[in-house]
Amino acid sequence: MDTFKSFESELYTVNDQSFADIALDLFRFQAANNPVYKAFLQYLSVNIATIGSLEDVPFLPITLFKQYIIKSGSWQPEVIFTSSGTTSGKLSQHAIQSLEFYLQHSRKCFEWFFGPITDYHFLALLPSYLERKGSSLIAMMDHFITHSHSPYSAFYHLEIEKLIEDIARIRHDDRKTILWGVSFALLEMAEKHNVDLSHVMIFETGGMKGRKKEITRRMLHDVLSGALHVDNIYAEYGMTELLSQAYTRGSQHFFCPPWMKVIGRELTDPLQKGLLNETGGINIIDLANWHSVAFIETEDLGIVLPDGSFEILGRIDNSDIRGCNLLID
Repeated sequence: MDTFKSFESELYTVNDQSFADIALDLFRFQAANNPVYKAFLQYLSVNIATIGSLEDVPFLPITLFKQYIIKSGSWQPEVIFTSSGTTSGKLSQHAIQSLEFYLQHSRKCFEWFFGPITDYHFLALLPSYLERKGSSLIAMMDHFITHSHSPYSAFYHLEIEKLIEDIARIRHDDRKTILWGVSFALLEMAEKHNVDLSHVMIFETGGMKGRKKEITRRMLHDVLSGALHVDNIYAEYGMTELLSQAYTRGSQHFFCPPWMKVIGRELTDPLQKGLLNETGGINIIDLANWHSVAFIETEDLGIVLPDGSFEILGRIDNSDIRGCNLLID
């Protein structure tokens, strides 16, 4: 679809000045060509022609990804990503027009913050994700592992002893080592093994998957830092319904790449947006989601800061618990 090519060509040229114009163009396209989003806007009695700023754009509740296939335009999905979950509830589904675009885009998101993936060894401790199909995280990590062109990059299931041995083996290699893990597996390593990972960049991707008591991200990072002898823990914020990822830089604050923006909303009135320095709901604009919907109202609780960074505090009360999130105490 030529319209998709137009959005793709603009995606990596976006900056603070052009973001709103590109996002509004995408809104008008999706409002007319996405049946689910169009019906949602009609339900809200939104006159598309009157939407002249991002503050006025309605965000689609993320729970609708559990009920519908969200598509803008007419095309057949190359792959469908599904969310993880700890209950028997229905999982979110995200139909992906181009798997190759998602993989290359995820790489661009990572490299925006950390430089070329070929500078790293990627050791992925993601047992719960490997145990199911349809994980966007596994697809992304498989791409990183393959295209890092490192003989040491690999997935690990629960072979923590082998993982520790391999980390020690490449300790003095010229490349930096990244250990990318799900929270419960990293905690298990910290609790059962006295190991010095001070030379390793640890990326946690959240989630206890029902295997350990949920704790806040700040508590998790404190435990991992102390037990594994690292100064900083990094984190990735992504989800099935997004194509872009935000990252921390060793603090609790996530930063977005230029094509992604996070907006705070009032908890009691989701149509009231623009909340700063206060706890509220998290809305996301992901311009890479031109094939589905770029304006998503999540069920995450957080704080958006004036510089555009944000902190995730947990889940909004009464929303379904999904596997990729930590809970507030």
